[in-house]
Amino acid sequence: MPPRAPSWEPSREPVPKRVPPTRGTALRQRLAELRGPAVPPQPLDARALAALAANPGCKRRAILDGAGVNKATLASALGSPSAFGQSQFAFMRGNAFEARVKADGGAELLRLVHERLDPGAVPPQGAAVPDLTAVGPEGRAARTALALREATEAGAWTLLDHPLLALDVAGSPAFLEPDAVVVHPDGSWTVVEIKSFPMLDGSADAAKVGAAARQAAVYVLALEQVANRLGADRLGADRVVAEPQGRAQISNVRHRILLVCPKDFSNLPAASAVDVRKQRSVTRRQLDRLTRIEDIADSLPDGTCFAPDLPAADLTAAVESVPATYAPECLATCELAFHCRARSRADGAVTSLGRSLRAELGGLTTVDDVLAAARGTTGDPTDPAVAALRRAAELRAEALGSRSPGHDRSLDHKGTPCP
Repeated sequence: MPPRAPSWEPSREPVPKRVPPTRGTALRQRLAELRGPAVPPQPLDARALAALAANPGCKRRAILDGAGVNKATLASALGSPSAFGQSQFAFMRGNAFEARVKADGGAELLRLVHERLDPGAVPPQGAAVPDLTAVGPEGRAARTALALREATEAGAWTLLDHPLLALDVAGSPAFLEPDAVVVHPDGSWTVVEIKSFPMLDGSADAAKVGAAARQAAVYVLALEQVANRLGADRLGADRVVAEPQGRAQISNVRHRILLVCPKDFSNLPAASAVDVRKQRSVTRRQLDRLTRIEDIADSLPDGTCFAPDLPAADLTAAVESVPATYAPECLATCELAFHCRARSRADGAVTSLGRSLRAELGGLTTVDDVLAAARGTTGDPTDPAVAALRRAAELRAEALGSRSPGHDRSLDHKGTPCP
């Protein structure tokens, strides 16, 4: 008999099922597609978060910051480059001053913390400076949390140099790096902000101090999230307090930060304690109002990408597909401000004239609507904004109509009619 042909039967082993991506993995993949597959992400720092919290209604900035898009490069590709940023000289001067403050294991910095914030504690001598190096931002954040827990349990002065903190922003993690965090002997934590602007006669520029306080408030919020993740069982149940909003807060984090600046015009450090409770509350409330990033991403058209190497028309269409909320304050905090201002002016939006004016005009959102309401062609007469505009128009017409024909043009100091 001829040999029997072998029979090929399908394998009886179970076929492994394809595991669908988790929600977090799918979001990261979606954000990478928006940023551009070959474009590295731009880290989100505390300064950008403070600016984002100041304008929580801007979905454009929220999705661009969440996706890690370099807004300065994007603004240049759109043809509206921004001069926003820090000069190289100021950057180098700030680094040199920070190195001086942290020299000798941070002895001078710890002395200032003890003098300004905790004079009743034992003087800091030979404080611990743990190594916070790890692989990747997640590893560094975990190493920072471990160092904070160990320092709290040790009950001694500890200096954390450039720790990395994770803060959840609209459903996406942001990794923040404060200049320093000091752990006191009682287990409390203090944020240290080192700035290069001078402190003259014990006081500094109010606007710059306010910006530093808003930035430090973001670090305080991130530290509170770390404290809550570690739990009251590790940090001490006596440090858990209740907030009016019903949230549990770990009181290890001090709400008075230490601001270190050069004294007068020298390179010697001077310090001041700054209470950031107000800035912290405002920033947290604004961050809570942010639309979740995945919701904004899901609302975008398929194929939307913000890669700077795209054609200008495609890149402009992608940016315009995300609604923006422009205000004059954006010029000092956002790299896309010039582009958004041009679009806002082209649309005649009254927001481009300022948030206070926009609030006074109620439902009148464009300059054309405002002028039409003032002339009486449109608008509800019972609306207070419309009534005020019409009254102002009447007063203006009355003032201009009261001039005599011979005084329609003003005269200069020689009696010659001005053009």
